[in-house]
Amino acid sequence: MAPTAVVVQNTRSGGPGRVGDWLREAGVGLDVLRPYDGEDLPRSLGGRPLVVLGGGFLPDDDERAPWLPATRRLVAQALDDGTPVLGICLGGQLLAHVAGGSVRARHGEPEFGSTRIRLRAEAADDPLLHGLGATVPAIERHVDAITELPPGATWLASSAACPHQAFRVGARAWGLQFHPEAEAGRIAGWDRERLAEQGFDRDRLHAEAVAEEGAAVSAWSVFTRRFARVCSKLP
Repeated sequence: MAPTAVVVQNTRSGGPGRVGDWLREAGVGLDVLRPYDGEDLPRSLGGRPLVVLGGGFLPDDDERAPWLPATRRLVAQALDDGTPVLGICLGGQLLAHVAGGSVRARHGEPEFGSTRIRLRAEAADDPLLHGLGATVPAIERHVDAITELPPGATWLASSAACPHQAFRVGARAWGLQFHPEAEAGRIAGWDRERLAEQGFDRDRLHAEAVAEEGAAVSAWSVFTRRFARVCSKLP
């Protein structure tokens, strides 16, 4: 039977995007849950893979996002059981937090738009990142950052402004700071004034992302299909 992943969507606009498409194409079903809209999260994964998407919260921002304690419990359960996990942006920060790392609000330089992700030497042996190249473009949208990886985590990628772009906890849990699911066209809808306050020009960000879209799709579709294979190897 094909696996079905539990997907935690944290904001109305923050869906699984093309990562969801690639997972479905690779035979992984998606049970997309929207707790911000009142949907309940399961008490147990029941052996299903877990994907936690992004959102403008810190991992313990329980007052603004009261479903985060349940999300953290699911991540902890997955780590205990060896169930595959993919955490994207907030999801990656939440994985780091649950596993014993540290996340700080408004830390370091903000990153927006297409960014060169530098794969570290450790990525050469990683089941998802191996062979993707020395640098790969991906869309960023964050001001908070992981300041310390969990004990024993494998540090897989960085960028010029943000050291902890990708990591793995154990054998089957990956955290990303960037957004492989986001298409370049999304940037055209970002708030121009808020970007300008951070020192970014939306038109330039959009043009740069469009120019690098092909390389991003080539890399992150392979990455995602490899994660699907990991999910398919569940008992």
